[in-house]
Amino acid sequence: MTTRTTYWLEYAWLDTNVEPGVAVEVADGRITAVRTEVPAPPPGAEVLRGLTLPGLANAHSHAFHRALRGTVQVGSGTFWTWRELMYDFADRLTPETYHALARAVYAEMALAGISCVGEFHYVHHTPGGTRYTDPNAMGEALIAAAADAGIRITLLDTAYLSSGFGEPPNTHQLRFSDGSAEAWAERCSVLKERDHARIGAAVHSVRAVPAGQLATVARWAEERRAPLHVHLSEQTAENDACLAAHGVTPTRLLADHGVLGPRTTGVHNTHLTDEDIALLGDSGTGTCMCPTTERDLADGIGPAAALQRAGSPLSLGSDSHAVIDLLEEARAMELNERLRTRTRGHWTAAALLRAASADGHAALGWDDAGTIETGMLADLTTIALDSVRTAGPLPRLGAETAVFAATAADVRHTVVAGRHVVRDGAHTLVPDVPAALADAIDALRA
Repeated sequence: MTTRTTYWLEYAWLDTNVEPGVAVEVADGRITAVRTEVPAPPPGAEVLRGLTLPGLANAHSHAFHRALRGTVQVGSGTFWTWRELMYDFADRLTPETYHALARAVYAEMALAGISCVGEFHYVHHTPGGTRYTDPNAMGEALIAAAADAGIRITLLDTAYLSSGFGEPPNTHQLRFSDGSAEAWAERCSVLKERDHARIGAAVHSVRAVPAGQLATVARWAEERRAPLHVHLSEQTAENDACLAAHGVTPTRLLADHGVLGPRTTGVHNTHLTDEDIALLGDSGTGTCMCPTTERDLADGIGPAAALQRAGSPLSLGSDSHAVIDLLEEARAMELNERLRTRTRGHWTAAALLRAASADGHAALGWDDAGTIETGMLADLTTIALDSVRTAGPLPRLGAETAVFAATAADVRHTVVAGRHVVRDGAHTLVPDVPAALADAIDALRA
């Protein structure tokens, strides 16, 4: 039986401008009509007051990193000292505890207006590397967690085979490794897509997948027309090690082994040469910027504007979840570039919102999401225009208000496939998200 709903949007961002009074008709999870100049809610319509955007796409997540929030902000250190604390939490995960944590994290994302997450998943096996009875038990836990939290997921099943160039996995990394790219491909080929879940691939990094095995991962993704993501040049130490091992940059190494292309997204892309930028742009390889993590880890400011000019589409991710707020990621990308260049206005608010919505969904293989148009998936995010952060500006400046003033705390409604997942700031499926987060993290500390 067809399920039909009409949503009346007080204000809606329709890709280029803010429109007042928009009626969106939905059937079986898809938009069937968008009507503008509707001054009052039609009879029986669900009313969304504020500014409604397409559902936001978090293109890069490590769900278990949410357990590190606060803990890793104590004292000083580097990315590499942070990584040791991360390994400690990774060692404690089981399918059950990972499901509980991810369910809570994905619920937090829904509260922040995120309707789809790209989960860069590499904790595959038991500590020590023995496979679970179901070799994909950990990935299945994440897929189930997304369903329980009411959002979509692209599980980016990650090949992670070595600790560095020519080095075997260390003790912590044994549970990440399948031993070879062929064994990785065999295992993740068993994963099945669902209405809310798609399966993609990832190369953890050039240091974690031997050069001779990169093509196997790329071929797996190509055969399935699946998204392929890779951490790229996040740290200068990785660049130096790659040059020492192969005589080329990580970007050139990926290009030489067939990893770059329009379905590939490089995550971070922070420390690039001009040639690297050209390789990424000319191949149509995307860039996922994660500004709140990049600044938290003192990674640096990547050349996002130059990458986009070269032809690399931009998306956004919350990565380590120092915060979960795609509006802050969008704002930070622009403000970081202002600090780097000492000039303003590198992206319009509309361009930043597209990075957080349509382009993020495309990077995750959901080309049918991310815009409020007929035929698209009915994913909507409504931001209050009357909070202490957003009150005052004219409604026609709603996009600017959302990007440069609002936070995740201003999200009032999140609709996924026509279903109200967050209503009036409360999650409809996970009644107490803070308690769910606290309980799941406490279980890992026990």
